[in-house]
Amino acid sequence: MKGAVLWDEPMSRHTSLRVGGPADLYLEPADHEDLERALEQIRSKGVPYLVVGGGYNLLVRDGGIRGCVVSLKGFDTLEPLPGARLDVGAGVTNQALTRYAAQQCLGGVEFLSAIPGSFGGALTMNAGAHGGETMQRVEVLTTLRETGVLVRKRDELDYGYRFLKLEPGEIILGARLRLEPVERRLIEESIQEYIAKRGGQRVGFPNAGSFFKNPAGASAWRLIDEAGLRGWMIGGAQVSEVHTNFLVNKGGALAADFLALAELIKSRVKETSGVELEEEVRIVGEG
Repeated sequence: MKGAVLWDEPMSRHTSLRVGGPADLYLEPADHEDLERALEQIRSKGVPYLVVGGGYNLLVRDGGIRGCVVSLKGFDTLEPLPGARLDVGAGVTNQALTRYAAQQCLGGVEFLSAIPGSFGGALTMNAGAHGGETMQRVEVLTTLRETGVLVRKRDELDYGYRFLKLEPGEIILGARLRLEPVERRLIEESIQEYIAKRGGQRVGFPNAGSFFKNPAGASAWRLIDEAGLRGWMIGGAQVSEVHTNFLVNKGGALAADFLALAELIKSRVKETSGVELEEEVRIVGEG
């Protein structure tokens, strides 16, 4: 193993919410070969494992994670290709991707500039904003299954609003994007526009981005606001006073605080609007 190997590693160090108990084993493989070797050993010993990216769309319970957490932070390669295409590793941050694409005068992913997290995470949930979605720009997706590396074209994939269907245990390694030649000045102007549009989401405290999915024909933040929950707190977890679909860590929060607050929100919104909210964040670990 060439990358980092850590035992009893607190997941609060690796999630944007800054909560979460320890993982029995935490690995950061250095490259594809390192990852495959690590997984071979993990599987041979029957150890359960969880693959994570930047930890931005993740809530780890306070009991932590039994088994192994595999982080893809080291998969941060960016390679331009002929025909306005770009190979992007799963560990590249969305901000690094949009900056690099602008430098290469390649447009089409500017909407990702204001979405925190890694590109692998953006692919996993088909992240989007203001009409743009990650999968719209994917030409080829590369994943790893127990049987080996799998390369598929976009039309071979099952995806939609905030989801990409993968097999259990399948890991996204990266994707090839088809972009458009655009003048750098125009790309940078577009990036600034997206950042300005999402300026109301600069909530000032650790958060996981949008906590709930938008129901069909409605906005989760508006439903939460209309339920009278802006600023509501349980322990150190708060419904943001800036953007009500962001739950923030005001300091010293536990994962249990966020889980209790989420249940309160779902109950109140159901009472006031009849709508059942569904979490957008991935919730993992032991209670």
